[in-house]
Amino acid sequence: SLNDLQNIEFICEPKIDGLSLNLNYEKGSLISASTRGDGKLGENVTNNIINIKDIPKKLIGKNFPDEIEIRGEVFLNKKDFIELNKSLNEKNKFSNPRNAAAGSLRQLDANITKQRPLNFIAHGLGYSSKKYDTYLEFYEDLKKWNIPSNKLKEINSSLKSLDRYFNEIEKIRNRIEYDVDGIVFKLNDVNLQKRLGFVGKNPRWAVAQKFSAEKSITKIKKIDFQVGRTGAITPVARLLEVNIGGVIVSNATLHNFDEIEKKDIREGDLVEIQRAGDVIPQVLKVIKKDKSRKNIVKPPKLCPICKSKTVKEDGEAVIRCENNNCRAQILGSLIHFVSKKSLNIEGLGEKQIIQFYNNGMIKNFVDIFYIEKHKDKILELEGWGELSFNNLISSINNSKEINLNKFILALGIRFIGETLSNLLAKEFLNISNFFTNSKNKDRLNNIDGLGPKAINSLYNYFKDNDNLVIIEKLKNLLNILDYKITISNSIFNNKNVVFTGTLIKLSREEAKHLAIQLGAKISSSVTKKTDFVIIGDNPGNKAKKAKELGIKLIHEDELIKETS
Repeated sequence: SLNDLQNIEFICEPKIDGLSLNLNYEKGSLISASTRGDGKLGENVTNNIINIKDIPKKLIGKNFPDEIEIRGEVFLNKKDFIELNKSLNEKNKFSNPRNAAAGSLRQLDANITKQRPLNFIAHGLGYSSKKYDTYLEFYEDLKKWNIPSNKLKEINSSLKSLDRYFNEIEKIRNRIEYDVDGIVFKLNDVNLQKRLGFVGKNPRWAVAQKFSAEKSITKIKKIDFQVGRTGAITPVARLLEVNIGGVIVSNATLHNFDEIEKKDIREGDLVEIQRAGDVIPQVLKVIKKDKSRKNIVKPPKLCPICKSKTVKEDGEAVIRCENNNCRAQILGSLIHFVSKKSLNIEGLGEKQIIQFYNNGMIKNFVDIFYIEKHKDKILELEGWGELSFNNLISSINNSKEINLNKFILALGIRFIGETLSNLLAKEFLNISNFFTNSKNKDRLNNIDGLGPKAINSLYNYFKDNDNLVIIEKLKNLLNILDYKITISNSIFNNKNVVFTGTLIKLSREEAKHLAIQLGAKISSSVTKKTDFVIIGDNPGNKAKKAKELGIKLIHEDELIKETS
């Protein structure tokens, strides 16, 4: 029974804004280190963590399990981050300490990682052959083994004390030597943890409470434009540099031109900016108008990159470059194609893509898989050596086996994000079906959950002969795995499910992930083909429409119950 809540102990500790790392020890010796990746697969970074002082290669003493997985966070202190950025040229500077830690740990050249002042703090336990009754016992062992845990952690057992701890840490967050973005509260009792279990990859026995976003005031020096992979032109404020929580901020998004007009933002104005997590800083409001204010920035009639005409489609606030061959769009598509959510090619990030593109080695997706022929030219470029080149080729070869949904996402088709990529993969099952049917508008119109914008975007993408040639070549180069249909005994198996309202126990993404695991097909709108509508607080029109159509409404608890 859990009646006496006052006796339930919680470990409270700051949530470090770093990169997750798993350390695996056998008989006291470190055998591997990997990032957590998507919760199932991570990158092996064993060679790169050898010189992190907080990670012992061998556990001290004899009191250690035969096998143990220690989870924690790799990070840079704020001062070290600033010093590191000073040593880098303008193109290679990092935007924040988290990106600097990730970039340093994932370096293909381990010698570069050695020169970076990385730190490690342990905060979690994976598999262990030694059974612990409490997390506190695990932390006591960490201390014996000379592995640091957070010095600011506390054990509390009342809501009042949890709230007090949160407020105290939030007050001193700017004085903490590393970036923290909230507090993690987790049950101390391991047996209670087991009873509560997980939702997807997220534990029910731990919860993070985020701090409010950090804000500061600075001046807008200039407003210019960035062009994304879909041609969207975003106005960006170039700022007088300001330090927000240890991060030097010099740019902030203005979202779109309607936003500029709504907030009446001009060059020279003193503005309040906000930095929240990994999101690019944004301008919240004007604090003081510049005395000699210029005219408000208007949407450009020509693309700032390729000078082609710009267009604004009906119902959209975004201005777009209409030239699909715009340099910015090509680069954006290439960067998206190799990114973590797509092909996940380690060592081929934004900087390398731009480097190869500028040198004429990569012009489209297919060229990536023939980069080896440019070996001599690459080895002459800054930052490349024999080892880093060989690691890149290995990473490219590893990326050649890819799930159908990730391949669809990698193509970067406008309006086709993760949810619709999964929907299309489940609908067509293999690459040949996807390739053939995406040219058939009637077939696309019959897919529940695919809206008119996405349908038109897919259809137009496959009408372009250049795209067809590229995809045909990719089909031959890659092993695109067929979609595996989930078969379960759940009531959700092979059912069309729509979510509406604010879920209480799960985030919307967690709930969708859980439903897919149970074999459900997620849709965004309620139709006659919908089987269940899962509701949260303030469900709105979707719930109303479901009632009118006689579709069963289900609370999120029933979804959670199906996994237990």
